[in-house]
Amino acid sequence: MLSAEEWGIVVLSLKVGGVAVLATLPIAFALAWVLARYRFPGRLLVDGLVHLPLVLPPVVTGWLLLIAFGPLGPAGRWLESWFGVSVMFRWTGAALAAAIMALPLMVRAMRLSIEGIDRRYEGAARTLGAGRWHAFRTISLPLALPGVLAALVLGFARSIGEFGATITFVSNIPGETRTLPLAIYSALQVPGAEAMATRLALFSVALSLAALILSEWLVRRTHAGRVRHGD
Repeated sequence: MLSAEEWGIVVLSLKVGGVAVLATLPIAFALAWVLARYRFPGRLLVDGLVHLPLVLPPVVTGWLLLIAFGPLGPAGRWLESWFGVSVMFRWTGAALAAAIMALPLMVRAMRLSIEGIDRRYEGAARTLGAGRWHAFRTISLPLALPGVLAALVLGFARSIGEFGATITFVSNIPGETRTLPLAIYSALQVPGAEAMATRLALFSVALSLAALILSEWLVRRTHAGRVRHGD
């Protein structure tokens, strides 16, 4: 069983992961839609930038966030001067780092789902008088929804497992930025805290495994549904 301190770490991790994926969802969907449906100059560059966090060392991503959102960074100065908000050394900064790291996985999952939509359905709806927004809301979005849900699950699993960018950007502050991976790392540095590290690691494995199983189930259900409808 987890102690009160350990449950606090779990709750903070869930909050960081939940905020990260919910805040990223509209941006990820817009990027996935544009990359799946449009051809334009610079498309490969946009695609590369979106997926860059997958191949960059997480520490580099955290360093870039520190440059952009630090007290002297352009985004950091803007947030401070206009809204009086700082994400440095706060859980919101951890959520930002997690969102950046989860974005490529979310975009990829949603893009595959959007590319799998038979556009003849949309064309048929348009010929029957449906507007572009109505066709999107009633045809495209429901067909893409399983992919969106899978993206949310994958993004959440990635967010709660984020370590390198988080510790570089917002440090390892108990009760504020110390999520599950940071807490496991901290416990491993303290003699006699191996039991705590083991409990948190097992909980992380169970949580991540459940997220992956749920994501795979959603993908399989999507394919099965399309086969039944003759797609």
